[in-house]
Amino acid sequence: MNNAPLMPMATAVWLVENTALTFKQIAEFCKLHEVEIQGIADGEVAKGIVGYNPIIAGQVTREEIELSSKDSNRPLALNINDIEIESNEKKSKKYIPLSKRQDKPDSALWLIKQHSILKDSQIAKLVGITKNSVTAIKNKSYWNFNNLTAKDPVAMGLFTQKDLIKELEKAERRIKREKKEKEKAEIS
Repeated sequence: MNNAPLMPMATAVWLVENTALTFKQIAEFCKLHEVEIQGIADGEVAKGIVGYNPIIAGQVTREEIELSSKDSNRPLALNINDIEIESNEKKSKKYIPLSKRQDKPDSALWLIKQHSILKDSQIAKLVGITKNSVTAIKNKSYWNFNNLTAKDPVAMGLFTQKDLIKELEKAERRIKREKKEKEKAEIS
């Protein structure tokens, strides 16, 4: 097992001071050399390092330490807690360098030309500009419209192909829904 405990030197200090484990057991558990553990016990190594209790940290159980203390050939096993951390926070906007900022309106123009089913708000969200800017580009009233050149935003790395497909599918669902609502209105 190649996993070491958190703060191995401090953990080794605590184990030397608070257990009857052999230097070899502590060295193997902390992924340190046996001579380092001997130095910790002699007070030559890790001077000033406060011991870190691996039991409180959940890296080893008291029972595990007791079992290994009774049998010097038994290695101390590290508790591995696979904790999956979920983030419900909104993704923060990634920084776009000044030199790349002109790419946003160019990308919006590309999306308007290539994927006309997307709403202005969807384009604005994908590219990272305001809805008003997208509308102005669409109406050709954007302040710098004459200098815009349509550029593929996926190729430029503004967002992923997966993001684009997701928004296109959303637009297709919206169009189908609107079509059904229109048909219902015509029937009644």
